[in-house]
Amino acid sequence: MNTCLKYIFSIVLILCFNTTFAGIPATNQCQGNTTFNVGAGIYDITGPAAEQGMMGYGMLKQKTSGLQQRLWARAFVIESPCNRNRVVFVNTDLGQLFQGVKQQVIKKLRLKYGDRYNDSNVLLTATHSHSGPGGYSTYTFYNLTTLGFNRGNFNAIADGIVVAIGRAQENMTPAHIKIATGQVTGISGNRSPEAYLLNPPEERSHYQRDVDTQMTLIRFDSLQGKPIGTINWFPLHGTGMNNKNELISGDIQGYAEYRFEKAMGSDYGSTAFVAAFAQEHSGDVSPNPYGHEGGTGLDGIRNIERVGIPLYDIAKQLYDNATEIVSGGIDYRHSYVDMSHVRVNSEYTDGKAQMTCPGAIGVSMLAGTQDGEGIGWQGVSCDALHNSLPLFMCEMVTTRCQGVKPIISSTGTMLPYPWTPQILPMQVVKIGNLVIGAIPMELTTMTGRRLKNAISNQFPVAEKNHVVLSTLSNAYAGYVATNEEYQMQRYEGASTHFGPWTAAALQQIYTGLTKALVNNTTVEAGPQPPNLLGAQVTLQTGVLFDTVPSGKKFGDVYQDVNASYKPGDTVQVMFWGAHPKNNFRIQNTFLDVQRLVNNKWEIVRTDQDWDTEYHWQRHGVSDSLITIVWRIPADMPPGQYRIVHYGDWKFWFGGAISPYAGYSATFTVQR
Repeated sequence: MNTCLKYIFSIVLILCFNTTFAGIPATNQCQGNTTFNVGAGIYDITGPAAEQGMMGYGMLKQKTSGLQQRLWARAFVIESPCNRNRVVFVNTDLGQLFQGVKQQVIKKLRLKYGDRYNDSNVLLTATHSHSGPGGYSTYTFYNLTTLGFNRGNFNAIADGIVVAIGRAQENMTPAHIKIATGQVTGISGNRSPEAYLLNPPEERSHYQRDVDTQMTLIRFDSLQGKPIGTINWFPLHGTGMNNKNELISGDIQGYAEYRFEKAMGSDYGSTAFVAAFAQEHSGDVSPNPYGHEGGTGLDGIRNIERVGIPLYDIAKQLYDNATEIVSGGIDYRHSYVDMSHVRVNSEYTDGKAQMTCPGAIGVSMLAGTQDGEGIGWQGVSCDALHNSLPLFMCEMVTTRCQGVKPIISSTGTMLPYPWTPQILPMQVVKIGNLVIGAIPMELTTMTGRRLKNAISNQFPVAEKNHVVLSTLSNAYAGYVATNEEYQMQRYEGASTHFGPWTAAALQQIYTGLTKALVNNTTVEAGPQPPNLLGAQVTLQTGVLFDTVPSGKKFGDVYQDVNASYKPGDTVQVMFWGAHPKNNFRIQNTFLDVQRLVNNKWEIVRTDQDWDTEYHWQRHGVSDSLITIVWRIPADMPPGQYRIVHYGDWKFWFGGAISPYAGYSATFTVQR
């Protein structure tokens, strides 16, 4: 065959294998594929451990004063060699994944990797822990109770995500993906059952419970059989700790992730095994079935363990027994949508075309929930107010578009910038026969069910896809209750920013995205959201300087340990220290528990471990007292131990920051 004929033959082959033929999309080149290139990476994103307003409960007085557990970005880069498509999935131990963080991450990825990663193929999500530092949103409403923006925390999160993705890319290797599903019962309940019951009885009859209890899990193993990591999706609020807690923690999901990674021997280094517990449609799902419980200190820890242990146990069982091989290729669709005025077609509504509204918060949102010790205003709607207020007064605090919602704040129309985002990212990712709907909101149980069905119904039944929802992804704009639930105006309905037809709008949007993916067609990019990073303000104060009392040095012991302990006891030691805002000690630690082995001190615990705690408190004007707590596990071997505290202090003249270390006396652990 001469050169010309070879060239023509090559073109014919390319056309045959890369065009749509007889209605079969080009993505069928991946049909039957079971090999993916996969890498996992993890990196520390822990922010300021003192005097930083916390994110989750929206309590002005709830500020960090220590560390129970570090927060992490867990990244996976997944590529299908059959079509060279690649996606990034990052699970973060955060309350929300705000839009400004996604924008900053994409900016940094483009500087590092060019066009390899973009809005469409990067999915960032949050576990929804209510025990982390806040101030990292670029939208005012979410920074009100944190006294504004904290650039240090924002940078720690965005930079850490980028590093985690970089590690995942460097670790990419040919791998198989297995998938399994199972039930996790007895750990969750619907916190707004009255609103759930407003959904049509015929719809509710399809489901046994008013919460979903299915966990979907995937595991990654190299072709040589080396474990790489795992992701699971399950709907459950991260509220094991209450709003009195001031220690940074990954809460229930973070604890389950920690247990899984420890079981797999993870060292949290550059090639560590990574276990991500991702969030699903948990908008009305609480881990506290009897109302507000849990708490701070040991009570909160025990509550997290009560829920986190069975969550981990089921995940580990599914991981160990997964046999179904994920097959196919990778594809995705992404579009920005201005949610303030979506025209919703009649097939998704009450038979008439409807509109969404500019973002607004209802009165009942201020009441909080049972998890946050709600103050009793739930269910405040215009219908309810008619009994005590003239109709015209209710109409003064609502709009026709928002229906029964009395508005406490029109966040979407604030000037010069909206206080909550209006233009939001909508994304569908397909990894073989796993389909992920990435939603920038919290969905109630029935909203999630409707959206899952909308996505699933676009695929041929024969594909046997698994559909999951990654909520709190790529941005954050409150809750989504169904139209029926919205009418009661409990917390979830009052927090549905875009009005009663928001859930229907999402069904329409994700139906369109999924159809485009199935038919191998493009979607509009949509309007670009504003980048507000340069418009941030803060009322927070930094650290001016650190001091210790006369005659003391940083790291000196204030109150020492006892001479001996036994497993099950709690060790406590206090040091003269400095403010942790001076250095977040990313990928480092504020403490060690060390054991003497062959005349050498070996580290057996750090501040990442579940049985240690780091507490900070101000003493006087600029002194700091640091308390280190270690709850000795039952299986800790006998021997000689000590506790070490690490910190960094700031000099009053010039602001130089210097490290220090303090050491407790040696103590014995004996049986």
